[in-house]
Amino acid sequence: MTTLNLLGSGRVGQTLATLWQRQATFQIQDVRTRTLASAQQACASIGAGTPVDALAAMRPAEVWMLAVPDAQIATAAQALADAVATWPREAQQPSPIVFHCSGAQSAASLAPLAALGWRTASAHCILSFATPQAAIAQFAGTACALEGDAAARAVLEPAFAAIGAQCFAVASKDKVLYHAAAVFATNFLPVLQAVAEDAWQATGVPAHLLPQLRASLLRNAVDNITRLGPAGAQTGPAQRGDRPAIARQAQVVHDWDPLAGEAYQALSALALRLAGHSAP
Repeated sequence: MTTLNLLGSGRVGQTLATLWQRQATFQIQDVRTRTLASAQQACASIGAGTPVDALAAMRPAEVWMLAVPDAQIATAAQALADAVATWPREAQQPSPIVFHCSGAQSAASLAPLAALGWRTASAHCILSFATPQAAIAQFAGTACALEGDAAARAVLEPAFAAIGAQCFAVASKDKVLYHAAAVFATNFLPVLQAVAEDAWQATGVPAHLLPQLRASLLRNAVDNITRLGPAGAQTGPAQRGDRPAIARQAQVVHDWDPLAGEAYQALSALALRLAGHSAP
């Protein structure tokens, strides 16, 4: 079975490793995190793997996953490349695969390892990894963007497919825009909901009603978008092309919170475009 080492093992790393362990896709080998204790916890959660406390203690593997925060990917890649240089030549795997799970960064972040002849890639799953347990339960059918070396992608695609992912290719030059789309689809929703609830409370809506409003409006919006698509689900003044109403609301929101007012204007312009109303 193909061996897999984990450098870092947060929510994404634990989710993927656990799924691969259960499907016998990879043999989970060595796991290194910030501390030996966290590596031990990760291995216990995954149900496999050997926790190690230093890069020098990690054994060569056919596939490596750098499941570290985006800001640490380049540093981790350089540290791994430095460690590899100390390994006996006869112990090294021929052309190992190494990938990270960032949505915004490309395989270029792994340049120090590519310089050693490693095949580099990135694999980003479009899923909110709130907890490993929740992500494992929700993972089937998840879209997964693969980018990087073709030989690496040829190994990763069936591995992700084996745990239920729907894989597709993204060009390196498009990674940032691709990830920004995911931010629009998921990360901004809690922000918008928070602004709405703050505005409601500022106008006297009782706090005990907010959970009910949150649940019903969000559920209805998701149901409508799923059933009708974004354009079909849109309602409100932008859908009607009511620019005077939009202008009045934008001013009131700006007076209440200038940053929220700027967001209201920008989102209203996008909403008008979605509804097919030409610019004034």
